[in-house]
Amino acid sequence: MLNQAVPDVRAALYLDFDNVFSGLAKVDPEAALTFARSPGAWIQRLATSLVVKGARRWLVLRCYMNPAGYVPNLGASSERVYFSKFRQGFTQAGFEIIDCPRLTQTKNAADIRMVVDAVDALASSTRYDEFVIASADADMTPLLVRLRADDRRTTIISPSDAADAFTSVADRLIAADQLLALVQGEQPEDLLEEEEPIAELPTVSSALEAPLSGENVTAANADDSYSRFADMVWDIYQTETGPVNLASLSSSLRTEIGEIVNSSRWFGYRSFSKALASLALPNAHLSTYYLWDATRHEQPQTEDVEDDLPEPVQRVASLLGMPRLPQDTWPTVFRALAEYAANNHFNLTDATRLTRDGLRGQDVKVGRSALAFIIRGAAYGGAPLHRTPAPSPQEITEAFIANLIDRARSADLGLSEQDEIVLSHWIEGAPLQLVAECTTHQSNLSRRCLVVDCPAGRMYADRRAEHAERPSCGACRTTVVRTTLSDRCAGPMPVADPGAGRAQPPRTTRCGAGSA
Repeated sequence: MLNQAVPDVRAALYLDFDNVFSGLAKVDPEAALTFARSPGAWIQRLATSLVVKGARRWLVLRCYMNPAGYVPNLGASSERVYFSKFRQGFTQAGFEIIDCPRLTQTKNAADIRMVVDAVDALASSTRYDEFVIASADADMTPLLVRLRADDRRTTIISPSDAADAFTSVADRLIAADQLLALVQGEQPEDLLEEEEPIAELPTVSSALEAPLSGENVTAANADDSYSRFADMVWDIYQTETGPVNLASLSSSLRTEIGEIVNSSRWFGYRSFSKALASLALPNAHLSTYYLWDATRHEQPQTEDVEDDLPEPVQRVASLLGMPRLPQDTWPTVFRALAEYAANNHFNLTDATRLTRDGLRGQDVKVGRSALAFIIRGAAYGGAPLHRTPAPSPQEITEAFIANLIDRARSADLGLSEQDEIVLSHWIEGAPLQLVAECTTHQSNLSRRCLVVDCPAGRMYADRRAEHAERPSCGACRTTVVRTTLSDRCAGPMPVADPGAGRAQPPRTTRCGAGSA
């Protein structure tokens, strides 16, 4: 039996080479070079991956490039890498090269040319079903609005964390980690499925829909490799005494069955979860992380981190896409990334996979997309993992926080100084110190005392000297309601024990502005 074919989507791709290549180079220089040297490979994979509706048929492929553009010090090299050296590769891959020399010291004409060409395409006698815009430039937002108004599907390929106003208009966003997965031959759907909770399925009584590919493929159950896949999953599912970890199961299947898992895109089902559902396992339930038998296994506990997030952290997570990780998970993640960078030749797809698997061994659940978000943030903050020497956990932490706060300010999220402190502390995994009435630090650290009033009736002050005059409340998970400055110390201060998390008996100390 053959799966029903889906008509190809007539697609046009407009690539701002300078923007995309420079963005990728900051995260993974070697993968960026692969992207530029072998465009034919990833453009072919993109035709059938991360689609909006059906496989793409490329009718227009245009690469907008500054012929004199370059990036300095790419990776370990101290020489400039000029964009012009990649022209031939894109020409051989079927791209039309549009020269866009620099108009000012920092700006070329690529974005304007792309907008004009895309609008012209709308008036063409050929109807383009989908427009793929490869750029992180938020100036493209009006173009996407125009395309949407004309009932065309849009996909953004962004090498960096683009503005919400830009990405929210598109039907699909392809981030840097997904693009690099395509470049390196990995199926980017595997990065997505572990992050997006699969709806809690009732008993899976039938296979899911046929593959969404435009090709006619033989039914998966006629394939020897699929039979091995089915046998292994059935055996594990029936013998395990508890829920099966999906990440571990996926890794084992890839190892045992081999490359055909990737090349066939999970035997034509396009994702691991859909291939599992095709087996119609009795009483099977799927969640984000587990597969279990509802009649034999106890349902895994779900961790609702959202309720524990301070309000500023929730705001940043919602508007900037920051991973919603428990506070004590962040330092573990930074240590794991630093360990990977110190012991491995950096590759983004390997970094996310190996770090995720290592964290699983510590019973820490962090998906690959979350790790890629953190790696990108650290790179843009000044601590790329490909650096020599490799960055330390502290350097990765500080760079990630700096980039996150910079993005929050650029996006005008309205974070106060206290909000930024709460955000920083959450990511650092550092508790706030409880004070009775005053932030009376040692005289060499603060010259004034702060009296803090918050809805919980408890006073919190930042533990770091440089923020001693910026209090925030960690008890009620909200920002401080009222802060007053006092010239005299309000009284004794119980000093928190960061290790035990409990306040020690009050002790009298002396404030630089007054006496205790």
